[in-house]
Amino acid sequence: MKSEKGIDAWLVEDHTTPITAIHFVFDGGTTQDPAGKEGLANLMSALLAEGAGDLDSDAFQVKLDDAGAEMSFKAQRDGIHGAMHMLSEQQNAAFDLLRLAVNRPRFDREPIDRIRAQILSGIIANERDPEAIAERKWLRAIYGTHPYSRPAEGTKESLAGITPADLSSFHKATFARDGLHVAVVGDIDAKTLRKKLDQLFGDLPHNQSRAPVADVDPKLGQQVAVDYDLPQTLLRLAYPGVKRSAPDFYAAELLNEILGGSPVTSRLWQEVRERGLTYGAYSSLVDHQHSNALQVMTATRSDRAAGTLNLVRKVVKKIAEEGPTEAELEASKKYLIGAYAIRKLGSSITIAATLIEWQLDKLGIDYIQRRAALIDQVTFDQVKAAAKKLLSGEPAIMVVGRR
Repeated sequence: MKSEKGIDAWLVEDHTTPITAIHFVFDGGTTQDPAGKEGLANLMSALLAEGAGDLDSDAFQVKLDDAGAEMSFKAQRDGIHGAMHMLSEQQNAAFDLLRLAVNRPRFDREPIDRIRAQILSGIIANERDPEAIAERKWLRAIYGTHPYSRPAEGTKESLAGITPADLSSFHKATFARDGLHVAVVGDIDAKTLRKKLDQLFGDLPHNQSRAPVADVDPKLGQQVAVDYDLPQTLLRLAYPGVKRSAPDFYAAELLNEILGGSPVTSRLWQEVRERGLTYGAYSSLVDHQHSNALQVMTATRSDRAAGTLNLVRKVVKKIAEEGPTEAELEASKKYLIGAYAIRKLGSSITIAATLIEWQLDKLGIDYIQRRAALIDQVTFDQVKAAAKKLLSGEPAIMVVGRR
């Protein structure tokens, strides 16, 4: 649907319960943090519900509580995500607060200092956290100087240099209509929503002012070691990925499911967990706007780390050379098709978030009708080819703990 001011949105109208959920995204995200101002997008997002319009932080929170609504904002790599969950009887009050947060955030000194201090305490704590240290080292190793390598929360130095003017400038550059994606689910009709969309977003600038972000291939074929005297060693491996728009995406998705996407039935689970080496071994497709990868993760007792890593690589090598079995392929098709509604369409909040995913991935509003056929038509040879393509090379490997 489209509002009078040209705001596009997807709507699932459902009046069975008096609840409405809205989820929206502005393109950009933490990749738009200027050099030396890392953490700007994250700090701005955390402040959007900390006072807006004529309401300071305390007054805004009281009004939000009175409206019985839940509001959240989060800066991710490729976008600023916003969401609200509200009761129908308080819909007008809730939408008005969301309008203020989107259009007229205050960025007052007290909430800036308070939220900055909270983020800073997390940064300081992470300086002593082996997993956080490893994550930073891993991102720098595989992404180099690309914006994906930077910490979303920023650094002690960059946070200290962020001013209210920086926050306002970032908001103005990012919150614009040409980078907006909206999904609404629940107890609201199209006519009402059109008016609400114009109230929420109609007065925003038309064009975003975003810095270009290059595509990047993860740097594979390297080993990253983070030595700590821990009772458990964490292992992570990264292989090439596949774009969401690629013709072989569904073959890769099925391959991932067979390798380590499904607990209990996947190769990694059966070969690594069932031997008592770990509580779980998993794989996942990492899909960012500018980079993709297939990752494998597990953890094991430190004295078994080398053997577990060798076994994981053996499992990957076998599926790369031989592909899956026909039985594995059929079982994975059934699971991916059948479990989708449970995982993605279980509530108004998850449906709204799923519709946003479809918009960002340019899947079309009829994707739910086409999805099962897209998966079911994948052949054994296509999955075998995907296995060879993605898993034959040398991965990036990270070992966290004793080796």
